[in-house]
Amino acid sequence: MGKTSMSDCPCGSGRDFDDCCGPYLAGRELPPTAAALMRARYTAHTRVELDFIAGTHDPDSREGIDREATERWARRAEWLGLEIRDVEAGGVDDEVGGVEFVAHYRERGERRRHHELARFKRACDGGWLYVDGEVPEPETVRHEAPRVGRNAPCHCGSGRKYKECCGAPA
Repeated sequence: MGKTSMSDCPCGSGRDFDDCCGPYLAGRELPPTAAALMRARYTAHTRVELDFIAGTHDPDSREGIDREATERWARRAEWLGLEIRDVEAGGVDDEVGGVEFVAHYRERGERRRHHELARFKRACDGGWLYVDGEVPEPETVRHEAPRVGRNAPCHCGSGRKYKECCGAPA
């Protein structure tokens, strides 16, 4: 998500747009993997290429796309970068795949992120289609250290109760 030149592809691959997502958005090539389609769809959002976004969406759920809302979001957001966290299948020899990604953006001056587990399937033309996605459950963080009860001996070794030693209000 660092500084990029004008020709760097917005997807964050480090490649020139014309050698990365450009041919996919122009319809000259098909993305060979689910991850390549995910990168191209992110790039399409940054360039407000709604026809590409709709055209790479699974026809079985394409009517659910709200083009006006998608266009508003794409135009209003300042796209800051794409982070691919995990890829499951979705390779050149696969029929289905999944991509966990985080799209970073700024909207109305506030930094935001869209974290999704996206599902893809191979299209009959050999390309890939976005099927759907879900927002992953937040990870629960557990405190692994043993809890010290107020009446337990203080862990500092003073011999006093915790509540009367290190656990005493300051």
